Amino acid sequence: MRLLKHSFRLILCCLTLSTTALVTAEENQKQVLLVLSGYGQHEVADQAGQVTQEERPGYEFDEFSKAYLVFKENGIAVDIASPKGGAVQADKYDPEKPFNARVLADKAIMAKLENTLSTASIDVENYHGVFVVGGKGAMFDLPKDQQLQAFIADIYERQGVVAAVCHGPAALVDVKLTDGSYLVAGKAVNGFTNHEEQLFGKKWLPEFDFLLQDKLTERGGRFQSSDIMLSHVASDTRLITGQNPSSTVDVALEMVKALGVNKVNALSFRDDRTMAQIAAFLSGESSALNAMAADKEYYHIPLAGMYGYYYLNVAQSDQQLQQALALMQLAQKSINNPRLDMQIAETQHKLGDYKKAVATLHAILAQHPDFEPAEKMLSNLTTSS
Repeated sequence: MRLLKHSFRLILCCLTLSTTALVTAEENQKQVLLVLSGYGQHEVADQAGQVTQEERPGYEFDEFSKAYLVFKENGIAVDIASPKGGAVQADKYDPEKPFNARVLADKAIMAKLENTLSTASIDVENYHGVFVVGGKGAMFDLPKDQQLQAFIADIYERQGVVAAVCHGPAALVDVKLTDGSYLVAGKAVNGFTNHEEQLFGKKWLPEFDFLLQDKLTERGGRFQSSDIMLSHVASDTRLITGQNPSSTVDVALEMVKALGVNKVNALSFRDDRTMAQIAAFLSGESSALNAMAADKEYYHIPLAGMYGYYYLNVAQSDQQLQQALALMQLAQKSINNPRLDMQIAETQHKLGDYKKAVATLHAILAQHPDFEPAEKMLSNLTTSS
C-alpha cells in the first residue's frame, strides 16, 4: 500500500513539473505581429465586360510565406494584422512554389490570414516584435494608418524589434517616438530602391505619394542598398529593414536573432540561393556562375537569366555588360525566348564582338525565321560592316 502511495506521489510530482514546464515554455515563447496591406483587390468585370471593380495592388504572398516559415521554424508565434482587419488580397503569386505550398497547407496560419486582426484592435503587450510585409499595396494604406504607427512606436520603445521588407518600410516613414523624433532618423535603413521602382514598379509608380528611398532619406534615415533585387539587410538598434523580396528570409532571420533566440534555424529556398550566387558573381566570384551551371536543380537558372536581362538597364561598364551577358547565356537554353536572345546579340554588339552577335542573330532566325527584330539588326550589321 505504501509503495502504491509513493508511486502515486511520484507520478503526481512528474505531472506537476511537466505542466509547470509547459506553462513556462508558453510564457517565454516570443510572439510577432505580421502586418499586411489591406489595399489590394482584383479587377472584376460584369457579363458585358465592363469593369465594376478596379485592380489595386496588395501584399506579396511570397514574402509573407517566407517570413512566417522562418518564425515557425524558430518557435516564434505569429498573429496577422491589417489596417481594417478581415480578409486581405495578395498580388498574383505562384501557389506551387514550395514555400507557398507549405503555407497554403497550414490550416492554422491560413485561418489567421483569412481573418486578420485590425491594427486598431491589437494589444502591444502581447508582442515582442512587428514584421511588416511588402507589396506595393503597402505604399497606399500603411503610411496612413495612425494606429499602426502608434503600435510600432510603442513596440520599439518597449525594447521590441521592428522589421520591414521591400515596400514594408513605408509603414515606418511617419512613425515618431515619444521625444518627437522619427523612428528611422539617424539609423541605417533600406527598402525598395528608386532604381528598382523604375524597373519593376512602373504600373503603380505614378500613383505613389512618394518614393520609399527618398522618403526614408528625408526622414533622416541613412539609406543603404545593394544592386537591384539582391538581398540587403540594414540592422540598427532593433530596427531591421530589407531592400526587396530577396531580402525576406535574411530580415526574418535577423529578427529571430534580435528576439534573443539562441540557436537560430535557417531556411534555404531555391530562388534565394540563386540570388545569393548572382550577388557573389557580380562581386567578382566567377566560380559562382560555374556552381549554378553545375547544379540546375538546386538553383533557378531562368531566374539568373532574367536577372541578367534586367541588369543591363543599370550596367554602366563593360565589365557589368559582360556579367549581364554571362547570366543571360547561362539561362539561354532554359528560357529559349527570342527576346532574350536579341538582348544577348545586342550586348555582344555593344561589347564589340561583331561575329558572335551575327552568329546569335542567325541562330534566332533559324528557329524563328520571321522574327523581325533579328532580321532588322542582322541587316543593319551586315550593311555597315
